[in-house]
Amino acid sequence: MDRINIEQYYNEIKEELTGNILPFWDKTIDKEKGGFYGKILNDGKIIKDAPRSAVLNTRILWTYSAVYRQLKEEKYLKLAKWAYKYIHQHLKDEENGGIFWLVDARGNPIETKKQIYAQAFCIYALSEYYLITKDEDASNWAAEIFDLIEENSFDSEYPGYFEAYDKEWNLLEDVRLSEKDKNEMKTMNTHLHVLEGYTNLMRIWENKKLRLQLKQLIEIFLDKIIDPETGHFNLFFDDYWNLRSDEFSYGHDIEGSWLLYEAGQVLGNEELLERIESASLRLAEVTLMEGVDDDGGLMNEGIISGVIDTDKHWWSQAEAMVGFVNAYQITKEKKFYEASYNCWEFIKENIVDKENGEWFFRVDKEGQPYYSEENKVGPWKAPYHTTRTCLELMRRLKSL
Repeated sequence: MDRINIEQYYNEIKEELTGNILPFWDKTIDKEKGGFYGKILNDGKIIKDAPRSAVLNTRILWTYSAVYRQLKEEKYLKLAKWAYKYIHQHLKDEENGGIFWLVDARGNPIETKKQIYAQAFCIYALSEYYLITKDEDASNWAAEIFDLIEENSFDSEYPGYFEAYDKEWNLLEDVRLSEKDKNEMKTMNTHLHVLEGYTNLMRIWENKKLRLQLKQLIEIFLDKIIDPETGHFNLFFDDYWNLRSDEFSYGHDIEGSWLLYEAGQVLGNEELLERIESASLRLAEVTLMEGVDDDGGLMNEGIISGVIDTDKHWWSQAEAMVGFVNAYQITKEKKFYEASYNCWEFIKENIVDKENGEWFFRVDKEGQPYYSEENKVGPWKAPYHTTRTCLELMRRLKSL
């Protein structure tokens, strides 16, 4: 691989992080009410009274913690502490444990359900925060949420995690993560982010049960979620792991390819890592062959007969860059590196908002953003995918 090409890629990614992404998110700080604004439009208009989601806030906490851990700039430590304080004061359920799904602009709970996806993100963020502060309150809180998930959500009969609970941890009838999702009891998406959270928790807490459950989670992916015929992740399942969907998500396939590999490395089980490596590379291969458009961007969804959604979401492009570099690091096959860089070229041309900063939520097949339909900041639009991609690529490209 051309060293100059790698250095150029590294420099461009670092400039994107420090010159575009992080400066944009500095504008979201709410100095009046604390925390961060819950909604900003594509034109930069701040909606000050917008609700604030657990997903957005935990992702912001993870972001500033991870940035400080890698870049060591004091302002990011201060912002991580600002984010932690807000989550602790307004999203933590002091009575029943865990975190609320949604609060209003003044921090009052308005949706108190316990979505396991959000609980897992809190573990992910708290673990990262502990890595930079050594704050034992944060690590103890992360361990407490782990215990709550295991006590309430884990299905010991058909191993896996149920989706959602009410404030008192009673299983809900409508467990959907969002309106576009199927109302099924077990999903790839939640399991992927429980895996992500448990992997980070393993970095700060050596615990026998955590180690056992992380190993079991990896095996669930290898044995239940990855389709042995197609190599894709299947998405929705009933209580008994019967498949309830036909779609593939190319973004989740490539994101999962490197998150699974990372989990295996942190777990340190060499025998299992061989299986993970094989599955990870197949996920990357099928994503490259089926999901990458001629322009280098990653399309959204497909079924066994082909692509069904050609839109290109910001987070999928971000994860593709990391997933393909991860596959290149394992195989040294040039096609994976080129796929990562080609995706970056697509992002620079179509996803980066050169006028108002950060990245558009999604663009159509022609590269046109859904300007009035999606927002720059919202319940799901956070700095975590973009920031994590830049940090991962900087670390990985430097090692190359």
